Order: sequence, then C-alpha cells, then structure tokens
Amino acid sequence: MNENENQQLQIELKPEVAEGVYANLAILTHSSSEFVADFIQMLPGLQKAQVRSRIIMAPEHAKRLLMALNDNVMKYEQLFGTIKLNQPQDQSEGRTIAPFAVKKGEA
Repeated sequence: MNENENQQLQIELKPEVAEGVYANLAILTHSSSEFVADFIQMLPGLQKAQVRSRIIMAPEHAKRLLMALNDNVMKYEQLFGTIKLNQPQDQSEGRTIAPFAVKKGEA
C-alpha cells in the first residue's frame, strides 16, 4: 500500500451545519458546466416559498449524487417499504412536483 492509499479525508462538521436545513421541495437546473440544486421550504397557507439552500456542483458530482441517492433509496425501501409519491411524476415534460396539494398559480 502506498502513502496515498493510507490517507483519509478529514471532514469538519460545524454545529450550525450539523443542525441541517429543512426543505420539502427541490428545483434542479443545469448548464453545460454545472448543476444547481435549490432546496426550498414551502409552508401550507403561505403564498411565498423560500430557498433555504443552494448547492452548485460539477456534472460529474451531480451524477455521483444521483447514484448515491439511488443506492440509498433502494436500501431505505428494502428496510422500510416502498416510498409512495402522492402525485405521478411526468419526467418527459420536466414538471416540478409540489409537496402539498396546491392549485395551479399558487406557490
């Protein structure tokens, strides 16, 4: 084993980051060089949603995230059962699924 294989990445998790940010909607966009994930908090009865966090990543990292999410969802469903979505997702038209039953034109 060479020296590079023995090295471990040290990751610091500050308390304010460890608390996490609640989001119940994610909007994803991309350009040729990056993917942008906006994590949004929508509260019932409010007209305005709030972006709580924005993550910008390279396409390669977005693909790794996709693979990691897929792997973790599969493991979750094996332990706890299928995750059911309230609304069918129409990926062909790139529609966003709202976390609450909202009428068109409402946020």
